[in-house]
Parts: sequence; C-alpha cells; structure tokens
Amino acid sequence: MLTFHKKVTGTALLAGIMALTGACGNGAEPGATKKSDAPAAKDKAVEISFIHWRGEDVKSLNSIIEKFEKENPNIKVKMDIFPSDVYQSSAQAKLLDGTTGDVFTSFPGAQFESISKAGLFADLTNEKFVSNFNKNLIKSGAKDGKQLALPLQLVYNMPLYNVDMLKKFNLEPPKDWDGFLAMCEKLKQAGIIPIALPASDIGIDQLLNSMMMNNAPDEQIFQKLEAGQAKLTDDWWIKTLSQFKELNDKGYIQKDSLGTKQDVAIAMFAQEKAAMLATGSFHIATVKAQNPNIKLQVLAPITVPADKMVYEGIHTTTFMLAVNSRSKHQAEAKKFVEFLSRKDIAGQYGNETGQHVTVEGVDYTSQELKDVAVWATKKTRFQPRYLISNADIQKSLKNSIQATLGGKKPEDAAKEAQAVVDQQIKLMKSN
Repeated sequence: MLTFHKKVTGTALLAGIMALTGACGNGAEPGATKKSDAPAAKDKAVEISFIHWRGEDVKSLNSIIEKFEKENPNIKVKMDIFPSDVYQSSAQAKLLDGTTGDVFTSFPGAQFESISKAGLFADLTNEKFVSNFNKNLIKSGAKDGKQLALPLQLVYNMPLYNVDMLKKFNLEPPKDWDGFLAMCEKLKQAGIIPIALPASDIGIDQLLNSMMMNNAPDEQIFQKLEAGQAKLTDDWWIKTLSQFKELNDKGYIQKDSLGTKQDVAIAMFAQEKAAMLATGSFHIATVKAQNPNIKLQVLAPITVPADKMVYEGIHTTTFMLAVNSRSKHQAEAKKFVEFLSRKDIAGQYGNETGQHVTVEGVDYTSQELKDVAVWATKKTRFQPRYLISNADIQKSLKNSIQATLGGKKPEDAAKEAQAVVDQQIKLMKSN
C-alpha cells in the first residue's frame, strides 16, 4: 500500500511499490493505521482514509487535500494508493472493518457489482452534492434506484495518436478496417511502430473494447454471454481475436507486447517511436509531461466496413467516488466527496490530470482536453468490458487475447475462454 500525505518522490514511490509487493505475499498492510472506536474529541481532528488506484494523480490530489484540510481543520485525509490490478482484487476486503476507505473509489462493472452486493456503499441518493454532476454521466454508479457512487472521470478508452505524425504522412483516422491496416502499414514502412500496446497490464483491457464494439454492436452481448445466450466461440469474438492476430502478425504492434508494461509503452509513444498508444485519454497528462510539444487526439480502430459501423468510439465514467457504509466517519467522508464535486475543485483535478470530469460547468484549460471534448458529440459506446459482472469471465477475455498474441489460434483461444465462461455460469446458477 502506498501512503501519500504531501509529496512523493520517484524513489519513495518505487520503495512503496516494493513494500506493497512484499506485503502481498504475507497479507500485511504497511502503513495501516489502527483507529479508536471512541468518538473523537471536538478539538481533535478526525482522520479519514481515502483509497484509490490513480498514482499519477497524486500531485493534484495532494494539493486538493491541502485545500480541503485548510477549509476543514478538524478533518485530516490520509490517502492510500494501490496499483489498479491490486486495487481491483483487494479493495473490497480492505473496506470490511470500516477503518480503511472511509472514502473510496470503485471501477464500474464487476467491482461495483461485488461491492454493492456486499452492502459496502453508503447511499448517496439524497445528498445535495449529487446535483453537481451531469445526471446522464453517473448512471454507472446507480443501482436499484439508488445512487451508490459518483463517477468523477469521463474517459475515452481508445488509442491516443500523435496528430502531427499522422499529418506528416498525410494520414487521417481511418473509417474502416482496410483503412486502419493501410495506415499501420504506411507507418511501419516509415520505420515507426504503429501501435504501442502494453499487453502485460492495461493495454488489452482497453483496446479490446474498440476492437469488438462493431463486431458485436449489441450492447447486451456480455449480459447474454453471462446468461449462456452468446458464446466466445461465436463469430464476433473469433473475428476480434483474428484481428488482434492480424495486427500482431503484420508487425503493427511492437515486439514483445506481452512483456510490455504501460510505463514502457507510454515512453515509447512520448518519444515518438510509436504513432498510437493503446490505452486511453486518461494518459494524456502523463504523455504531455514527458513530451510537452506532442499534439494528441484519440481514435478507435473500426473493424468493419464503413457502412457497417455503428459506434465511433468508447467512453467510460469511472473513478467512482463512494463512502464506506461501515465507516464511523460518514459525515466527514461525505464532506470530502462534496468538496471533490465542487466545480472549481473538479476543474482543478481535471485540468491538472488531463481528465474530463462528470461535474457540470467545468472550464477546461488544456488544449488536449478541449480537442478531445469533441467526442462528446460522437456516437460512443459505454465500455463493454465493464458490463461484465463476473470478474473471472472478464479475465477470460483478456487471457484469450494474450494467448492469441502469444501464437495460439484464435479458435483455440476462444474455446479455452468459453470453458471458463461455462464453468462460471454453472457456479452462478448453483449459488
């Protein structure tokens, strides 16, 4: 667990990650704080725990926390940040005793469903600050008529691309699969890696959405998969795996993508060795920090003929702010969520981290954020992967793509993934 109070150096961050890795092996939680069951004295500050996965946002959030503590001198915020994969697998367990994650964030989809089922979301439905958000962008945090979480980020989960690089070669974002392949080939012939794909961590989770969005335009496809009404051995997923294989076999993805983590892929893209970065708009600020002169936009591979295209891209509302129902400091926790939802604070967060936010009336000062905002008028699909409620089924999709990139035939990779789906369906029916 990485604990941040003010500023964290790169060395301290690395040390924290090493400490976290060691902790995972023995179940310990470095930096965990024992809290007293007794109520705090009026003249003593209450400390609330805030946990999430966005390590790249620490500088902005530290500044925001300092402002909050100045306005609320009797509330202190202890922020703990975890790698996203660790957060997805362990956050719920950390919430159970109420001493960690008075305020916490959730991913939509499987994690949200699991935490909701465990009853760990405090109901925010009647809180006044809910009206600070665009009501159409917080639906992923609602369940059974209650607003359980408030997504703060509006993300476009599509590859970033280097605008000037495409212009240099007289290229525009393609409108069909043949055009996408032709663009990649031209870039490859020029000695440029078309796609930097961090396939060992988040890259596949992101790219699979736009790769399958038009192959299976039915927005209920993953609900049908979990119900046994669709299969990964059907044409839509075989085609998606085959197109991943085609990109890989033609050298349009960098070598050893399965061994490439996001930091390496980001550096490759920022150094202009690659034309596209297969993550999403959430990495704009990180890329710009490494290359301030790069001009960025997003695009989605269109995997069908232009006249068969239904969706132009992918969006997600995530970083869902929530209050732990088992917290002893819910009033203070809600005060912090309210602070984060203020237009000026959400604007600071969005502009400093390169994120679009779901709070109404925010003024974006970053040119990239202004440019990417055009996607709000396009036909985008909510990230399909997050509509899978079962984490093992979600993982089986990623595993099938990794297997395909590793050389397995798409049909065989799909068959292995479907076996996992069938097993999970049986388990769900038996429970």
